[in-house]
Amino acid sequence: MSYKNFPMVPRVVFGRGSFNQLQEIISPKRINTKAPFVFLVDDVFKGNAWLTSRIPLSYEDNIIYISANEEPKTSQVDELVEDIILNSREKPSGIIGIGGGTVLDLAKAVSIMLTNSGIASDYQGWDLVKNQAVYHVGIPTISGTGAEVSRTTVLTGPERKLGINSDFTPFDQVILDPELSKDVPKDQWFYTGMDCFIHCIESLNGTFLNAFSQSYGEKAFSLCKEVFVDNKLNTEESQDKLMMASWHGGMSIAYSQVGIAHALSYGLSYLLGTKHGIGNCIVFDQLEEFYPEGVKLFKEMKKIHNIELPNGVCSNLADEEFDIMIDVSLSLEPLWENALGKDWKKRITRDSIKALYKKM
Repeated sequence: MSYKNFPMVPRVVFGRGSFNQLQEIISPKRINTKAPFVFLVDDVFKGNAWLTSRIPLSYEDNIIYISANEEPKTSQVDELVEDIILNSREKPSGIIGIGGGTVLDLAKAVSIMLTNSGIASDYQGWDLVKNQAVYHVGIPTISGTGAEVSRTTVLTGPERKLGINSDFTPFDQVILDPELSKDVPKDQWFYTGMDCFIHCIESLNGTFLNAFSQSYGEKAFSLCKEVFVDNKLNTEESQDKLMMASWHGGMSIAYSQVGIAHALSYGLSYLLGTKHGIGNCIVFDQLEEFYPEGVKLFKEMKKIHNIELPNGVCSNLADEEFDIMIDVSLSLEPLWENALGKDWKKRITRDSIKALYKKM
C-alpha cells in the first residue's frame, strides 16, 4: 500500500504579538536589495496603522491591498503575478500574505505562478505544479479556514472552482498571532469558525479517516465546542483557541479530505459568488441526512450566537444554473468518496443534489 507523503509547514511561530517578529523572520530570506518582499494585505487594514505600521518595508518592498469581498479567482492571480513582474527589477524574495483565507490562498497561488509558466487555471487539480514556489509566508488575521496549513489554494477558474493542490503550495513559514483577529465582525467570526467546525465533522465522519487525521480533527472539534458553546465570546482566550482549532482542523483535512458540505458549497461559490464560510454554513444547515450529530450541534451554536443564515439563495435559479452547480459539485470526486465511500455514485444523483440546493 502507498501512503500519502504530505509536506507540512516547516516553520511556525505562535503567540500574541508574534507579528512583531516578521522582520527578523524574513530578513535572512532576502535575496538582494533589488528582489523585494511583496506583502498581499487584506484591504480592511488599509489605513489601520496598528497593523500596517508594523509591516517591515525596506528597499523595494511593497504592499498590495486585496479586497476579500469575492472569492479568489485564477484571473486575479494572473493579474497579480503580471503586476509584480512589471513592477519588480528582480523576482521577489518572497510573498507574504496577511489576511483571511482569500488573501492566504492568493499568496500561495502567486508564489507558485512566479516560478511556473502559463496561467493559474493550468494548475487547478492535483499535483500539476512542477517548480518550487517563491518563498511564501502566511499570517492569518481571522481563524477557521485552515488556509494557513493546507496544501491547496482554492480558486474559481473560468470553468470550475478547484484548488491548486500540490506539494509546493504550503507556506514556508506561518505566523499565528491571535491578537490580529481581535476586530473581526461577529458574523464573519462565526462563519469562518464554522468552516473549521465543518472541516472537523467532514474529516471525522469520512471514509478516509485515519489515526493521524483523527487526532487533529478531535482536538479541533473540542476547541470549536469550547469557543462556540462554552465561551460564547470573542475573548483573548477564545481567539487563541480558535486559531489553534483552525490549524488542527486544517491538518486533519490535509491527511484525509473534506466532504459533502464543501462539495456543494463550491457549486454555490462558483455560480453565485457566495463566500466560502457562509456558503458552507448555508449548505451544512441542510445536511442532517449525512451528518446528523454535527448538524444538530451546528444549529445549537447558531442559536447561541443569534445567527440568521440567508434564506432562499437558490430560489430563483433556472434549471441550467442548477446544472452548473451540480457539475462543479460532482467534479470534486475525492470529497464525495471521503463522505460516502467508493460506491458514492450509487447514493448520489443529480436529482438528489438538486433537491438539496433547492432547500437552500
